[in-house]
Amino acid sequence: MRVLLVGVGTVGEAIARLSAERDWCEAMVLADYDESRARVLADSLGGAPRFPSAQIDARDPAAIAELARANRVDLVMNAVDPQFVMSIFHGALEADANYMDMAMSLSKPHPDRPFEEPGLKLGDEQFAEAAEWQSRGRLALVGMGMDPGLTDVFAAHAAKHAFDEIHEVHVRDGGDLEIPGYAFAPVFSIWTTIEECLNPPIIWDSGAWHTTEPFSAPESFPFPEGIGPVECVNVEHEEVLLVPRWIETNRATFKYALGADFIDKLKTIHALGMDRTDRVSVKGVEVAPRDVLAAITPDPISLGDKFRGRAVVGTWVLGVKDGKPRETFAYQMADAEEIWRRYRLQIVGWQTGFNPVIAMELLASGAWSGAGVLGPEAFDPDPYLALLDDHGIHHAVIDMDPGAHRPTR
Repeated sequence: MRVLLVGVGTVGEAIARLSAERDWCEAMVLADYDESRARVLADSLGGAPRFPSAQIDARDPAAIAELARANRVDLVMNAVDPQFVMSIFHGALEADANYMDMAMSLSKPHPDRPFEEPGLKLGDEQFAEAAEWQSRGRLALVGMGMDPGLTDVFAAHAAKHAFDEIHEVHVRDGGDLEIPGYAFAPVFSIWTTIEECLNPPIIWDSGAWHTTEPFSAPESFPFPEGIGPVECVNVEHEEVLLVPRWIETNRATFKYALGADFIDKLKTIHALGMDRTDRVSVKGVEVAPRDVLAAITPDPISLGDKFRGRAVVGTWVLGVKDGKPRETFAYQMADAEEIWRRYRLQIVGWQTGFNPVIAMELLASGAWSGAGVLGPEAFDPDPYLALLDDHGIHHAVIDMDPGAHRPTR
């Protein structure tokens, strides 16, 4: 398979380095707005012809299409901030290539009732064009990272093997991960952090989506691997939009263990208007406050050796099997220091990045195929989880005592 990788930041670097170890990867064009960054990574992987580098403006669909055509790529892999989803999505289709991303097109809050009703939902712009992708025989696999991504595969596996009826699907992201010595250091892009954490969270309930207040419904979730109870709160996330499209369930939520201090800092950023994306004039220079924030916070790619602790991301499913209540939690756990020793990659970059690499391997082999705009739930989860085992990527499923722990509302 020939791939155009757009973006070689924290996750893009992980995708490139992991793909370099795989036979399915015939060529991967490493493209970034900062061409020198792409070139350094390409050179470390042996350079052209297998890993050429290029400069690209992710805002320009025509430039994406031109670069994809020039390199005869089969798939365009989007590894940049979600603000660029639609331009890359359109560029891939213009080039008659397949497409994959790890975060879907952005939402816009309801103008009058932002904490009750959704406005434009995550992924709405992409799903609106599903018929065109279908008619062209091209696949846009959306939300194929860690979460969303593997969490959706876990949901599909539960639906296929572990339950006769599914009543609730809840994704929980937590652990004991920390970056000692930093007062404020997001583990991934500050743009993505703000979009996820400050937008109204979305919930699927009784056949409809609705929204709520950011950081609402705190819940102490018992994470496995000896981590224990960690407080999680509602955050906007793609699984809540993806799971109900393919899996029948009464309720779906996503909660993230952000920590009280991190939440307070995000609230302050919002109160000061530093999350704004519109430009303001500062001594004659037009600048977006969020860009200033991004410039003064640590680049997540530079923090790989500074992380300590473990990250656990999983899917908690409640339902019925053989007439009896059942609850399972399928998860992936990674230790930051172990990941740095093994791969020289930042833990969140690795956790997110290995998933599209697995998905590309399945597409290259023909184990996964399709056309249209599809989420991970649309595919057979079994070959995916088998490849995790083949590549030594830890994952597990535990049974939880039904009713012992209830999701807060």
